[in-house]
Amino acid sequence: MKRFAKLIQQLELSNKTNDKIAALVDYFNYADDKDKIWVIALFTGKKPRRPIKSALIKYWAIEITQTPEWLFSESYSNVGDLSETIALLLPPAENTSDFQLHKWIEDLHDLEGKDDEAKKAFILNAWNTLETQERFIFNKLISGNFRIGVSNKMLVNALAKQSNLDSAQIMHSIMGKWNPYEITFSELINGVHVNTDNSWPYPFCLAYALEQEPEKLGDISDWQAEWKWDGIRGQIVKRNGELFIWSRGEELVTEQFPELHFLTDVLPDGVVLDGEILAVQDKQVLSFSTLQQRLNRKSISKKQLEEAPIGFFVYDILEYETVDFREQPLSERRKILEQLIGSLAESAVILSPVISCKNWDELAEQRKTSREINSEGIMLKKLSSHYHSGRKRGDWWKWKVNPYTVDAVMIYAQKGSGRRANFFTDYTFAVRDGENLVTIAKAYSGLTDKEIKEVNSFVTKNAIEKFGPVRTVKPELVFEIAFEGIAESKRHKAGLALRFPRILRWRKDKKAAEINTLEDLRQLLESTL
Repeated sequence: MKRFAKLIQQLELSNKTNDKIAALVDYFNYADDKDKIWVIALFTGKKPRRPIKSALIKYWAIEITQTPEWLFSESYSNVGDLSETIALLLPPAENTSDFQLHKWIEDLHDLEGKDDEAKKAFILNAWNTLETQERFIFNKLISGNFRIGVSNKMLVNALAKQSNLDSAQIMHSIMGKWNPYEITFSELINGVHVNTDNSWPYPFCLAYALEQEPEKLGDISDWQAEWKWDGIRGQIVKRNGELFIWSRGEELVTEQFPELHFLTDVLPDGVVLDGEILAVQDKQVLSFSTLQQRLNRKSISKKQLEEAPIGFFVYDILEYETVDFREQPLSERRKILEQLIGSLAESAVILSPVISCKNWDELAEQRKTSREINSEGIMLKKLSSHYHSGRKRGDWWKWKVNPYTVDAVMIYAQKGSGRRANFFTDYTFAVRDGENLVTIAKAYSGLTDKEIKEVNSFVTKNAIEKFGPVRTVKPELVFEIAFEGIAESKRHKAGLALRFPRILRWRKDKKAAEINTLEDLRQLLESTL
């Protein structure tokens, strides 16, 4: 646990990718193999089951520290993280422990089914043997809320550097279903389990945002242009008579989309398709807000099936007749894909169309019509490109249309978490509705560190009311908020919801009286329907 706590501290203290990779490599060089497995599991979202509710942990911490509940709440509000708050409030440990990470996780797992007194005794004993940083990690293991600034790509690069194995092979190996209680570190990174499970997906190929004029990419005939759809990226896997649907977030979502189950009977075995799960009617893509009606549903009603029918726009083929086709050029993969999808009569599976154009100017004109078909813009894919794991600069680009924008005033602020726990970085914005202000979005990204400090100072000096960790502030700071789409929403007071809101810039040149109105947003909504 001491080695893991040190790793977490190193990762949190640095913003440099190379420093983080070096810390990970050092950890994987010396840690116990069982600990390595759990680090990979934790960093890829495979959390241990929560054996104890957070409310009990909080109650025991208040009891042992004899902290008044109001003071604990104030401390929690200031720190911004329950696990860290408890770790800081607990008295110094009286004993020490040499338990390794995997041992703590196994012991926590063994608490399932035991009564609260047994759980309490275990937790209090653990707290009394761990240093502050180790307690913080331990509390995170209990809560199941374990998030750290390590991407899958960063983790894979560190493992590849430490093991001298191919990064694509490792990425493939750590995706999908594997049990950290059953697999060894060597088995995992060497991929001995790959393809033993019929459902196994591939790492997704991702694109960079286009940062230059498309003409600089060269001859347009070397590129394939497609619409960039706004849905849920997914892979459809058909092997040995079974069908599986994976989201890009590595979730198995097969049961959520029964409209695609017919593929069990019509797709040949040994096929893996890459594409986008969308709300589709008569082969036309519907809005993302329509798709949202179908996401994360344990059961699907007849009404939802009718109002938000699902389709799959196919981009690529990664496996065909059980052969990995990712190293074939896109031009060859597309030929096979056209043959395969062309043989399917069902309208729920649609080949993502290639945009025909003679030059970049003509393509730019077509890009302007993106929102008319509920597209975010255009994807540019080099015809000679392989289907690589993650992002590779130069092969795939996303050329999105400019976002919608609205000028809004900040009315609420809340402190962030982790490195931003001491700053107000989560903001709520409002527009005018007559004489009133009505909230339309929350956002926490888009400001520089210097601007964050300025806003934090303003909030501290101009807070009007306090509701737990939230501060109501004087409605004076105006920001331009960018967003990808707008839809009606019964969950919001404004009756509207913005898609992917973020801060575009701080409008120091504008006063609150000059912000947009709710009517402006309603007119925008009407224009998009």
